[in-house]
Amino acid sequence: MRSSKHVSWFADIGLEDRPRVGGKGGSLGELQRAGIAVPPGFVIATGAFESFIEALERDSPIRARVEALSAEDLGAITACSRALRARLEAAELPSEVLDEISRAHDALCGREQPPAVAVRSSATTEDASDASFAGLQDTFLWVKDAAQMLERVRSCWASLYSVESISYRRKRGFPEAGVAMAVVVQTMVDARTAGVMFTRSPTTGDRSVITIEGAWGLGSAVVGGEVTPDRWVLGKVTGEIAVRDISDKLIRHVPADAGGIEVREVVPELRRTPSLSDEELQSLRTIARNVERHYGRAQDIEWAVDRHTGRILLLQSRPETVWSAKEAAPLARGSADPLAHVMNVFGGRR
Repeated sequence: MRSSKHVSWFADIGLEDRPRVGGKGGSLGELQRAGIAVPPGFVIATGAFESFIEALERDSPIRARVEALSAEDLGAITACSRALRARLEAAELPSEVLDEISRAHDALCGREQPPAVAVRSSATTEDASDASFAGLQDTFLWVKDAAQMLERVRSCWASLYSVESISYRRKRGFPEAGVAMAVVVQTMVDARTAGVMFTRSPTTGDRSVITIEGAWGLGSAVVGGEVTPDRWVLGKVTGEIAVRDISDKLIRHVPADAGGIEVREVVPELRRTPSLSDEELQSLRTIARNVERHYGRAQDIEWAVDRHTGRILLLQSRPETVWSAKEAAPLARGSADPLAHVMNVFGGRR
């Protein structure tokens, strides 16, 4: 299906499209463009959000109300957030936007027993190298039908006005006119195992290794910190497995019958069983190297292994920021007078 005014399919977008499809959307399109397997899907572009907000602002302001808030007034931010989120979640979508999203969902899922989808916020300032909104907006997993999907799209848009997100923008002085929300809709992976991997060590910054963390079930348990994952450290070039840290994995996230996810206990015989085979670890290493090579910098990657096919799919890749920021920071503050330190030695005599 072709992309339209408000909907862009992954095949049609890349990182250069982040201003209209956000960080996640641009990354997923870029991964597909690079030949990396991702679950199929589309992005509801920022134009749809703009149309939605413009229709609401005909009645009363939204962006000006946020910009009037003080970054230090948590009470006012909280009250504003509560009111705006309720307003967005209850509002009707403009007819053109509704039609395009509905058609795209039908094309992705089909009308007969459609597969579940993930509905994921994709902010335009997210996953940049110098500022990240990661974790400040909402993601909804195992959304089972079109009506529920449309509700979750509104909830994603509304999450741009969470207390955390508003506070983040006010503290950094971001103009509201430059902030918009795209939304990713993609088929869910019924994951046997899922997790994250880093193309440089998250603890030491070592560029020569890949660290892989995984656990049984959906990756939300790992990302949310609800389970201690298994952890491996592999040589990036050699593939040698230097660290094998197999944890006691007490719980896993699985699809709930009514939609969404639920927590279940891991059966005793699997609790201390490695959640990935050595062959899968090497496949992940190869994928990680290809992704890093494509982007030209270290990456933090979310992945999943399909329960039914054993296929590895990537759910997200974003630039590594912690060690990159440390390396970019100046070692000392520059001086307006480059000879000042010399003069200080001689008591200020020139």
